[in-house]
Amino acid sequence: MPIEVIQGDITRLAVDAIVNAANEALSGGGGVDGAIHRAAGPELHEACRAIPFVRPYVRCPTGEARITDGFALTARHVIHTVGPVWHGGDRGESALLASCHRESLRLAAQHDVRTIAFPAISCGVFGYPPELAAPVAIAASREWLDTHALPADVVLCCLDAEMAAVFRRALGVGLT
Repeated sequence: MPIEVIQGDITRLAVDAIVNAANEALSGGGGVDGAIHRAAGPELHEACRAIPFVRPYVRCPTGEARITDGFALTARHVIHTVGPVWHGGDRGESALLASCHRESLRLAAQHDVRTIAFPAISCGVFGYPPELAAPVAIAASREWLDTHALPADVVLCCLDAEMAAVFRRALGVGLT
């Protein structure tokens, strides 16, 4: 199946690339961003620092993506994307979230990535309601997969069972 929802630790997945829900400075942080930086090792922080700023304190604007090596991770690459902060849905949040997925998939294809894993972008401290984010993430991924050969498989990796259930419902599969 080209799109799969799993519950687990994204840093331990045997995929070609994992997506990091990053901040605009690509400076590391909490949540999945911190977990990925810890698992990849200090080289990831140095690789992020080498990415030039596009404006003060911004290496990756919201809705865009950047790629680095995976270093100590099983994944060859980390694709860093910055999801939108939820402000109620009337500030273009869904378009920005869809762009995160499309831009990550575009970079993945450029680097011959066959399998890619996404976390629940923006659903943590950025406050995006998972019930609204999941359909956006899935629609953007399906749209890409329908028109491109790579990546061939998309994994939506949720840390806990509750988030995985939300994404499975949006995907239309059972809640096991």
